[in-house]
Amino acid sequence: MNDIILGIETSCDDTAVAIVNSNGEVLSSIVSSQTDIHSQFGGIYPEFAAREHVVAIIPAVNEALKIANVKPDDLRAIAVTRGPGLIGSLLTGLHTATGLGLGWNKPVIGINHLRGHLRSVDIGKKRVKYPAIILLVSGGHTFLAYMESTTKIKLLGGTRDDSVGETYDKVGRMLGLGYPGGYAVDMLAFKGKPTIPFPRPMLNKGLEFSFSGLKSAVSRYLLYSKTVVNEDIASSFVQSVMEVLIKKSQLALKKYPSKAFVIVGGVAASRQLRTEAAKLCEKMNVELCLPPIRWATDNAAMIALAARDYLNLGISPEPEPDLRLTISDF
Repeated sequence: MNDIILGIETSCDDTAVAIVNSNGEVLSSIVSSQTDIHSQFGGIYPEFAAREHVVAIIPAVNEALKIANVKPDDLRAIAVTRGPGLIGSLLTGLHTATGLGLGWNKPVIGINHLRGHLRSVDIGKKRVKYPAIILLVSGGHTFLAYMESTTKIKLLGGTRDDSVGETYDKVGRMLGLGYPGGYAVDMLAFKGKPTIPFPRPMLNKGLEFSFSGLKSAVSRYLLYSKTVVNEDIASSFVQSVMEVLIKKSQLALKKYPSKAFVIVGGVAASRQLRTEAAKLCEKMNVELCLPPIRWATDNAAMIALAARDYLNLGISPEPEPDLRLTISDF
């Protein structure tokens, strides 16, 4: 039986297509970015994102097949993100995958985008040892989970409002760093000093997060402070975020003893977070597992890899959109 999976990911603003084999090796990965389109708005414009997916998705599928030297007949299945995400963007991917499945006579599997992120660590080779504490930090999501295996996951705590990535981007916009602002904020932070006492939201209140107050604190500081040094603002903001993320992760590791601490999502590419996480893991005597930076952000390889878990269990979720999916939903 052919064991090659084509993955499609269009949950937000990047059109991504990848082909992954039975060993988790990525045979091809195409990502069509929309950053230039959305940067003028300081954030993602959902209607424009959906339209661009329509334009880019079929060329991306064709390019992925060509690079991987794979024909439709070689595929075992097509995996596509079904949620959560932007509804217009999701529908483009779902309808495309459904059409290809009908035309090629291949099963189409709807994938939980969050499950995809969790599997991104094992792209290329297996890295995670179980049980593990998972910290997912991205533009749309922030949560901690306890993962006993690839199929048994318990949500420990999420964000009550903004995600980490969203907060980074909005602070970046406040500082005039453009969109997306996450990487720019991190780089600016290296040039400053954490001299501003920004709040540490919900630092000692369980395993949930809240970042809207921190974002507002930065906004008020910029509005009322007589002396504004962007480098120090960035450094102080990043220090606040790191302290919250690491403190919460430490609490989770104490409550749920694990062999590994896994960080996934776009913010997993942060140099500061990787450094602080390494210190935490050394202190807690657990292994730090990180996706290669290339696979930290949204991509279709993680969606294809997640589909293998479903197939191995004989589960084939319908490719229907669901914006309410959580990490606990297989």
